[in-house]
Amino acid sequence: MTHRRRRAARGTSGRNFPWGDQKTAAKCNVREAGVEGTASVSRYHSGVSPYGVYDMVGNVWEWLSTQTTPGRYELRGSAFTSPLFRGAPAVPNDANDANDTMHDDDTGFRCVATPEQMTPRRR
Repeated sequence: MTHRRRRAARGTSGRNFPWGDQKTAAKCNVREAGVEGTASVSRYHSGVSPYGVYDMVGNVWEWLSTQTTPGRYELRGSAFTSPLFRGAPAVPNDANDANDTMHDDDTGFRCVATPEQMTPRRR
């Protein structure tokens, strides 16, 4: 897990979940929440990380650029199909990493850029 993703997901204190150390399915879109599909990013305000990042747990697995083996990539964060215990940001999805050709309804990715990489928007 990259240093930036770890900080975005767990804060500087290394908490177990973005909202703290308490397992709480009501703060994310996991199996126990009963949504049975993806939800809008802004649905779980109480599950946002200390850096304002939504859905670091649940909704869809995040496909990372970290290769586990050639052609396979690490997944983190869990999905709406996953039980809450699989969603702790520090726990990798060892059972299911992503391959180059995977098409799955519970896996996605997050576009990330540093402030220096952002182009100011013209108004």
